Amino acid sequence: MNFTLYEASSLLIFWLIVIYFFKYVNRWILVAGFVATFAVGLKLTHFSFYELSDSDGFQGALRLLSGLINPNFEILPKATAAIIETVYIAFVATALAVPFAFILSFLCAKNIMGQNFLGQVIYHMLRGFFNILRSVEPFIWAIIFSVWVGIGPFAGMLALMVHTVASLAKQYSEQIECVENGPIEGIQSTGANYLQILWFGIVPQITLPFVAFTIYRWDINVRMATVIGLVGGGGIGNLLIQYQGVAMWEEVGCIILVIVAVVWVMDSASAHIRESLK
Repeated sequence: MNFTLYEASSLLIFWLIVIYFFKYVNRWILVAGFVATFAVGLKLTHFSFYELSDSDGFQGALRLLSGLINPNFEILPKATAAIIETVYIAFVATALAVPFAFILSFLCAKNIMGQNFLGQVIYHMLRGFFNILRSVEPFIWAIIFSVWVGIGPFAGMLALMVHTVASLAKQYSEQIECVENGPIEGIQSTGANYLQILWFGIVPQITLPFVAFTIYRWDINVRMATVIGLVGGGGIGNLLIQYQGVAMWEEVGCIILVIVAVVWVMDSASAHIRESLK
């Protein structure tokens, strides 16, 4: 295992070097690197045709699948109540995160903060801080907040809110960095102060993308909220782990159908809204 990890680490370093000097790398080196990476990946993930073809394991999977495709709709009222709670967890997390992300995104935009040394320090500190927040998945945040405030929807909402602030601040700031300079220079020529330049020169250019990002993030949070319930974050994930833990697969099948239906509706609705904003 140590030798395999050494191989994997070496290949990761190789690909970092290749990415940095990509335009100078011979294509056959890329092909060889890909083949070597794929081979090490198969070894590291313990890929096995024997395990796939094992009859006992396959029969067990069929029994599980049989339960999932024959859902027990007796728990539909309970599942519906849980998915409604899940949607509200995602909504409140998104709504609370947006104001923080909006304000902080200006401090994370290089074209806003790169004018002086103090601004550059704030920019790099916030960027690094949000990179750390985003690297910790909501699943982990849900565990932390479950210990902090107790198991339930409040912990799940806080977990999603923290991750959403970091993610939206990054998306918002990148949009701010892409604004056109023409309107900004026009506002400056009128003698406007710094805040007026931001409000009248930048905000009108980013409003629609910000709304689209926010709606898309709510869509993502609905999906994430179904998962964080598995670790005590409330919502339908909590119900799912209860039935899964005692192998009640017919009930699990009903819950999965409810999740799929709501995610499909949310995805269609958010896509329609984003299309309407163009």
